Amino acid sequence: MDTVNRLVEQKPLVIFSRSSCCISHSVIKLISGYGANATIYQLDDISNGQEIDRALQRLGLRPSIPAVFIGQKLVGGANEIISLQVQGRLVPMLKEAGALWV
Repeated sequence: MDTVNRLVEQKPLVIFSRSSCCISHSVIKLISGYGANATIYQLDDISNGQEIDRALQRLGLRPSIPAVFIGQKLVGGANEIISLQVQGRLVPMLKEAGALWV
């Protein structure tokens, strides 16, 4: 858990992903389509990826990726991000966190 906290600290937008996950890719494209610049951690490309994956599962994410943190707070996975987008709440959250400059 400490590792996850350190990785999201001081960053407005963090996405934990896997390079082979098409759902993660879609979430990243959706968010970046608004001009947000996310810090992206591909769990299959970093040495402690399995440890981070377990920590995300302990936070209640099933599946554990994608995991999106906005303003250092866990927002959730693909379902939560798409719901926020449909409700028109995603962009305001990104702006409030400082992930968008518009």
